[in-house]
Amino acid sequence: MTSNSRALLAELDRATAPTVQAIYDLRAVREQWGDLLAAIERPPAAEWPPREARGFLDQLAAADRTDDDLEPSAAARVGRLPLILREHPAPLNLDALDAAIAVERDLFDLADLLAAAIQRPIRTGRDPHGRFTRDHDDATNPARWHPPTHRDTGPAAASSAGSRAYGLHWAAVWLEGRVCGEDTDGDLFALLPPYLLEQAAQVAARARRTVERALSRDGRTTTLDDPCPWCRGQLVGRTRPGGEPVVTCSTGEGCGAPAILDHGRRTWRGAELVGLFGALDAARNRAEDSTP
Repeated sequence: MTSNSRALLAELDRATAPTVQAIYDLRAVREQWGDLLAAIERPPAAEWPPREARGFLDQLAAADRTDDDLEPSAAARVGRLPLILREHPAPLNLDALDAAIAVERDLFDLADLLAAAIQRPIRTGRDPHGRFTRDHDDATNPARWHPPTHRDTGPAAASSAGSRAYGLHWAAVWLEGRVCGEDTDGDLFALLPPYLLEQAAQVAARARRTVERALSRDGRTTTLDDPCPWCRGQLVGRTRPGGEPVVTCSTGEGCGAPAILDHGRRTWRGAELVGLFGALDAARNRAEDSTP
């Protein structure tokens, strides 16, 4: 490979890096949004993994349940109505609420900015009487992003949330499409200029950090109170970006736990944690039964 080819590849990598990272970050926000909404309705608790990070364990334990089995309150938690349009009389976790509102506002504002820069205005024409009209089909194109509108004209004052009414998931999907350059073969959208792509990547990264910090998924390490049920070794838990906690036992290969060896330590992650937590509960129950 010539030096010119290597330079070209390096330049392409630098150009595509913001796009790829923005996609990952926007998807991470979407995937964890339901957990953050649920966290708002629960008081924060000092336990590991945080209750906000144990949602996937609950899903594994209830994998055989159908959608009809879900409680109405669970469905309401993941409703799409934006938090900035709701009333919050008594949230149990103010930090989670503040984080969610900040993420919503950031992504909505970013969508407004990109729409103003690269989305074609709605076509207009004249009716038979010579009056200006808007093209209805163009105005209602589902691919469009509609910024909020405000009117302050006396008793007829009204406002519309625009596309924000469809919630954060739709905003994140729409933003991903603009970052990827989708639908630019027509005339509705233009390609993002580099400076807006960089700005979009920065906003998406900040949104992901805010969500994962609120859910205690930002790389924390905690020593668990309970010892390993198999060898009495020290258990250490780590949360990682993306929501999957990991637990390791300090004993090493001598630990007889039915878990994989990773860097010389018994390690539980993902679905394997269900078995570990079950064994910890059983060990606690045995200890309580043996107490005089």
